[in-house]
Amino acid sequence: MAGYSNVRRLGGSAVAAVLAFGLVCSPAPAASNGTLLTASGLNAEIASGYRMAAGDKLRVTVFDEPSLTGNYQIGVDGELAMPLIEPVKAQGAIPGDLATAIGDRLKAGGYVLSPRVTVEIVEHRPFYILGEVKTPGEYPYTGDLTFEQAVARAGGFTPRASHRQIALKRQDWTEARRVKLDGPALKIAPGDTIVVRESLF
Repeated sequence: MAGYSNVRRLGGSAVAAVLAFGLVCSPAPAASNGTLLTASGLNAEIASGYRMAAGDKLRVTVFDEPSLTGNYQIGVDGELAMPLIEPVKAQGAIPGDLATAIGDRLKAGGYVLSPRVTVEIVEHRPFYILGEVKTPGEYPYTGDLTFEQAVARAGGFTPRASHRQIALKRQDWTEARRVKLDGPALKIAPGDTIVVRESLF
């Protein structure tokens, strides 16, 4: 029952993440084809470009338009709300594509004739690490974070921790998946929920 004791030590937002993902009371399901996912395959997904999602904080710069330039946060609906224009879908977009979409809205509405827009991420959404670590909970994300670094932030492994497999839930996945840890260092993405499982022997 180690999972339940870990939950009692978490803050409210981390507990909500656990309950939403259903990771405490049951084993993590396997990948859809019944095999373990690998770090190399998951790392390739991150290398293809960072996709934004709810909770990311952005700096939107509209050149020569100080009233539009500022810091914004992607809402829980995955949209970015700004003055003058209708909310723009940001979920799953890369910063350059979002900048283009904002510029198109400003131009179409007649608010800025030739908009020049840039978008940069100033603060990523947090990640969660649960299970057999000394201080499970929610932690701020920094770029190029690895699984080993995430464990270190959580105080290290407990003596019962498995070092061979973890359960991982990415923000855009419908369920958790098992990941094998015998290859390159696994890169963690913003919004990830990691569950370090108990070793069977």
